[in-house]
Amino acid sequence: MTPTTERDERGTLVHVDTVMDTELRRLRRRRPEVAGTVLGGRDGMLISSDLPTTDATHLAALAAVSFGVGHQVAHTVRGGGFRESVVHTATGSVVTYPAGRHALLTLVTGAGADLEALHTEARAVAERAGSAFDSQRVAVGATPVPQVHRALAGRTPLPALARRRPGSTWRRPPL
Repeated sequence: MTPTTERDERGTLVHVDTVMDTELRRLRRRRPEVAGTVLGGRDGMLISSDLPTTDATHLAALAAVSFGVGHQVAHTVRGGGFRESVVHTATGSVVTYPAGRHALLTLVTGAGADLEALHTEARAVAERAGSAFDSQRVAVGATPVPQVHRALAGRTPLPALARRRPGSTWRRPPL
């Protein structure tokens, strides 16, 4: 099996992008209150969407920020892993779910959406799309940054910092 394919439920090799697009389309058909879907990397990069490109690009980036904040809050209160982030608006909701190790599924819903029923179905879609994406790519985006709450390894001693030589004066460079 090549890295950009996987087997469907019948054992047939299929392209991973097709799997992700199919999952998103099926969710939209089953849940008409979902107005749009975005699959983005945890680094904020757009992977797949059915929203206009600029909206999708911005929403993928915002979903990554929402995930980062939600993940830190869950960690800080020792509440277990991040499950979803929900933003209620005047016209509906925006819900972000983790999708595998490297992706996030974000749904835009209309007003009156049954979020409890949607959560169950959307988590299953996020798991399938995330597993397809994880099988295609080893990692997404930049190199991981160190833990933000890890203590500083060491400080630069004051004598090692650059200093002005005695008697030298700073002059403005010519314009």
